[in-house]
Amino acid sequence: MTTTPSASVSGVTVHGTATRGFERTRQAFAQGFDGAPDMGAAVSVYRDGEKVVDLWGGTRDARSALPWEEETAAVMFSCTKGLASVLIARLVEQGLVDYDAPLASYWPEFAANGKGRLTVREALGHRAGLSAVRQELTREQLLDWDFMTALLAAQEPLWEPGTGFAYHSITHGWLSGELIRRVTGRTAGALFQEVFSPVTAEAWLGLPAAEETRVAHIGLSEAYRQGVAAMQQLPNPFAAKGPQMGGALPPELVTETEGANDRSFHAAEFPAAGGISTARALAALWSATVRDTGGTLLLGTGALENALRPVSEGRPELGFPEPWADRFAAGFQLPGLDQDLLSPAGFGHYGAGGQLGFADPVHGIGFGYLTNWMVPDAGRATAVVQALREDLAAL
Repeated sequence: MTTTPSASVSGVTVHGTATRGFERTRQAFAQGFDGAPDMGAAVSVYRDGEKVVDLWGGTRDARSALPWEEETAAVMFSCTKGLASVLIARLVEQGLVDYDAPLASYWPEFAANGKGRLTVREALGHRAGLSAVRQELTREQLLDWDFMTALLAAQEPLWEPGTGFAYHSITHGWLSGELIRRVTGRTAGALFQEVFSPVTAEAWLGLPAAEETRVAHIGLSEAYRQGVAAMQQLPNPFAAKGPQMGGALPPELVTETEGANDRSFHAAEFPAAGGISTARALAALWSATVRDTGGTLLLGTGALENALRPVSEGRPELGFPEPWADRFAAGFQLPGLDQDLLSPAGFGHYGAGGQLGFADPVHGIGFGYLTNWMVPDAGRATAVVQALREDLAAL
């Protein structure tokens, strides 16, 4: 293993280990700090169930200049959707859920306002017509699980369910999480802990108070702010309202003290965007979907084939402008125009600001990249993936 700290072009020291042969991956990660003096980040790669890259560097909290350390964790944002989808894929594999049954067959109240025929697969594939809420909400209402599930069950959809798709950035979590609760009697956070803790103890859906001090404080780049502002100008008002949840969250998802920087957000169970993890844990969990990792294999081949059938791609509802890059299966993001998941067989999920977690069954890879410096695209993580592809080809 390579263990000597090294500096990026911008002078940020990169710590950690990389097995011989993964030098390009290490260099690409280091280059991601260039031009971002307040940024912290970590990346981890598992290959055939074994950790081959585990790197970190930069700043955990720019307000106090605290460094990003080996045990630093970060909000995963929508990487959480991918892990919640692993939980549901296991329920399907166990015969407790049928992707092609109506969601309302497990959650009868959901049938209101013409949603009764929407299948579980379609709901997880962002076709429910519930990508935004139709009313203003308070922070307290957002944190009330029963209130939010009742609201979405009753809401008139924004388009005919099943006929088109648009990204359900936050509401997706109540659809997946309530399905879990109706089928198992447990919350999504409880099932998350039960299923994933044998693989790693460094990932949470509902962060314990004792772990709060390890969470990185999130900062926003000007480019990210500008991207959010541009979204607010789209003609269809619901196009930009998905992340805001009726004003209960800031448009950027985070301020200095609110949204994803709020302890109450960390403690709550948001299966769409609230998971918290180290990069090492994120990579290990994805590794365990395709290879035995630490004695655990989370999904069988047949379960993966069923879960990864494409559900949504192309032109979305609500008038989002081109390029239309997103491709989704049953809650999993698939490789698309700007989703480089190593090979066409890759599956996982990006997260707001540049996070990425995925598995690649061809190469036996589990990958996790987390940062606290939000930018409008996944370019930093993508550069690491591209370097990883080159390293693997040269082995």
